Amino acid sequence: MVDKFIKAYSKKIVSKPECIEVKEIIDEKENIYNIIIYADDADVGRLIGKNGKMISSIKNLISGCKAKNGMGYKISVESV
Repeated sequence: MVDKFIKAYSKKIVSKPECIEVKEIIDEKENIYNIIIYADDADVGRLIGKNGKMISSIKNLISGCKAKNGMGYKISVESV
């Protein structure tokens, strides 16, 4: 559910939405979802934002899910 939201939200931010891929890796030992956003080289900066404000906003939105299901979330952005 979270990965679908991040994918849809990320596609609205970037200039090449067709390049967006989101991968979710579950670490059950540490109760963490590792979410990796893959984007075009030119769009990585847009997803991170000035001084990291955009990625921080995404993390703040996702923090509500942490309270709901007790799992932590780590979000990272990588170029394709």
